[in-house]
Amino acid sequence: MELDIDFVRRQFPAFDEPSLQGHAFFENAGGSYTCRQVIDRLTRYYHQRKVQPYGPYEASRLAGAEMDEARTRLAAMLGVETDELSFGPSTTQNTYVLAQAFGQWMKPGDAIIVTNQDHEANTGPWRRLADRGIEVREWKLDPDTGHLNTDRLSELLDDSVRLVCFPHCSNVVAEINPVAEITALAHAAGAFACVDGVSYAPHGLPDVGALGADIYLFSAYKTYGPHQGCMVMRRILGMMLPNQAHYFNEDSLYKRFTPAGPDHAQIAASAGMADYFDALADHHGITAKTPAAQGEAVHDLMRAHETKLLQPVLDHLNSKNSVRLLGPTDAAMRAPTVALETRSDPEDLAAQFATHGIMAGGGDFYAVRALEAQGVPAHKGVLRLSFVHYTSQGEIDPLLEAVDQVL
Repeated sequence: MELDIDFVRRQFPAFDEPSLQGHAFFENAGGSYTCRQVIDRLTRYYHQRKVQPYGPYEASRLAGAEMDEARTRLAAMLGVETDELSFGPSTTQNTYVLAQAFGQWMKPGDAIIVTNQDHEANTGPWRRLADRGIEVREWKLDPDTGHLNTDRLSELLDDSVRLVCFPHCSNVVAEINPVAEITALAHAAGAFACVDGVSYAPHGLPDVGALGADIYLFSAYKTYGPHQGCMVMRRILGMMLPNQAHYFNEDSLYKRFTPAGPDHAQIAASAGMADYFDALADHHGITAKTPAAQGEAVHDLMRAHETKLLQPVLDHLNSKNSVRLLGPTDAAMRAPTVALETRSDPEDLAAQFATHGIMAGGGDFYAVRALEAQGVPAHKGVLRLSFVHYTSQGEIDPLLEAVDQVL
C-alpha cells in the first residue's frame, strides 16, 4: 500500500494558502503544518465552547467532553491508559517539572544517565540534578557517526541508576534508536526509562505500551496539532513520584505533573490529531482491532513514504564533498531530518535556499552538545533540511536542484 499523497495534502490548509504557493517546506523538524481537523476543532472551541469546562451548563459540558476526548483517543493510539497521558505548555516545560519530581524523589548518590545526542530539553533539566547531589552519567555518542552504542550504556548501568533519559531519535543525527532494547536494559538494571520522542513522533505515533517506556514525551505542534507538550507517564512511576500540582489533585495521574493551568482550547483541539490519523486509516482501508494497532499501521504507511523520498536525498548529499552529512546514510535507519555541516554559514545558505522556494533552517537547533560531540562548532551550527509524510516528490525534485545551485 502506498500513501495517497494527494489525499494527505488536502487535509492541510497550508497547501491551499496563496502566500505559500511556490514554497516547499523543509523545516518540519521545527514544527509541522497543522491539519484541517485540528484547526476546525480549535475554531469551534473558540466560537462555541470558550467557557470554563466541566460545568453543569451545556457549553461547559461540551468543552470538558472535548478535552477528555483528546486524551482518551490519543492515549489509546499510543497504547496506554487514558490517565497516563497529560498535556502541558511544551515538552521542555513538562521535562523541567519531571526533573523537579525526580530531584525530590532521588537521594544523593543516586545516578541518572543522559546522552549528548539529545535536544537540550531532555538533557539540561536532568543534568541540573547534579546540584542536588545526584550523579549524572553521560552516554556518549560516537563522534564519527553520531551513533549511540548500547554496549556503552551497559557499562554505565548499575544498581545506583534510577533513570535513563535518551531520544527516540536526535533532531540533528536522526538515527532511530532501539527504544525497546534500551528500555529493557534500563529495566533490567532497576532503572526507569524516559524517552524524548519529539523528533520521532511526527513520523508516526509509536505504540508506547509496546516500547515499554515509562515516560514518553513529544510535541503536538510537530505532530500536526496545536502548541502543546504531550507526556505519557506510566501509572506505577507517576504515583510513586512526588506530586507537583495542587495538593488536592495528587490522586489524578494526568494532573500530578502539570502544575500550570491547562490550555483548554488547545487540548480539545488535539482530538483533531486523532481525527486526522483516523481519516488516513479510513481512506487507505486500514482496519485494526485496537486504536494502537491502527496507529501502528498508519505509522508504517507514513514511514514508507518518507523513506522512499529520503534515500535519493541522502545519496545526492552524500556524493558532495562540500558538505558532511550527519547520521546514517540509509534512509530506513533514520528520520527524514537531514543536518549538514557546511563550509559556508548555514544561516546564509538557508537564506539562499529561500530564494529558490525552499524553506530550510540553519543553526544549532538546541542540539549544542550533539553538534560539538561530532566536531561541529555550535556557534556555526548546521544546515537542516527536514520533511514529513505530507512532502511530495514534486517538492523533492526542486530541493535537489536547489542543493546543486546553492551547495
